[in-house]
Amino acid sequence: MLSIESLGTGYGKKQVLRGVSLWVGHGEIVAIIGHNGAGKSTLLKAAFGLLPIWEGMLRLNGIPLQSPTPRQLLRQGVSYVPQGNRVFADLTVWENLEVGSLAARRTRSCQEAIAAALEYLPRLRPLLQRRAGALSGGEKQMLALAMPLVGLPRVLLLDEPSLGLAPPLVSEALDRIRQISQQSNAAVLIVEQKVREVLKIARRVYVLKNGHVSFSGPAESLKDEGKLREAFL
Repeated sequence: MLSIESLGTGYGKKQVLRGVSLWVGHGEIVAIIGHNGAGKSTLLKAAFGLLPIWEGMLRLNGIPLQSPTPRQLLRQGVSYVPQGNRVFADLTVWENLEVGSLAARRTRSCQEAIAAALEYLPRLRPLLQRRAGALSGGEKQMLALAMPLVGLPRVLLLDEPSLGLAPPLVSEALDRIRQISQQSNAAVLIVEQKVREVLKIARRVYVLKNGHVSFSGPAESLKDEGKLREAFL
C-alpha cells in the first residue's frame, strides 16, 4: 500500500535519515522502534509531506510520489496523527470530528462517517458536546485518533499514540488500532516507545538507528529479550 524507497531527509542542512526503505501492506500494522533521536518521527513527517524528500521516493499503491504535499496525501487516503494529543481545544469533540470530515474521501455523509469512527472509539460518545480542552489526556488521545478515521484512511501514520496514557489505556489504545486495521483494511505505520506493547499488535517491525534501518523482520522475532537487545545495540 505504502512503500518508502531509499529515503533521505532532514532539517535545514542537517541530514537525519539516510537510505531508509520500508513498506506496509493493506490491513497490516508495521512498527518503527528505536532510541530517541533515531529519526522515527522524522520518517513519518517525510511520509506525510511535512518534510521535503531529499533522496528516494514514496510509492502509494505502486504510484511514485516525488514531492507529495499533505493535502495531496489526505485526498489519497493517507492520514497522520502526530504525537502529543493534538486536538482543537476550543472546539467540542463533535466539532473536532467535523474538522476530520473535511479531509474525508466523500463516499458518505459527515454524520455517517463520524458514526463509523465512533464505533471504534465508543468512549467518545458521551463526550461529544464537551470542549476538547476539558478532556483528560487519554480522552484527547482517543479523539486525536478518531479524527482521521472520519476521513476513511487507507494508510494511518501514527506517532506514539500511547504518549501520556496510563498503562491500562496503552493496551486499550493499541487494541483499538489493531481493530481499526483489521476491520477497515487500513495499512498502519506506527512509531511507538512502548516496544513490548506494540510488538503484540504489529506484524513486522523496523528498527531505526542513527537515521538508517538496522533491523527489519517479523515482530515475533523480537519478542525474545536477547534478540530485542541485540537489535537495539
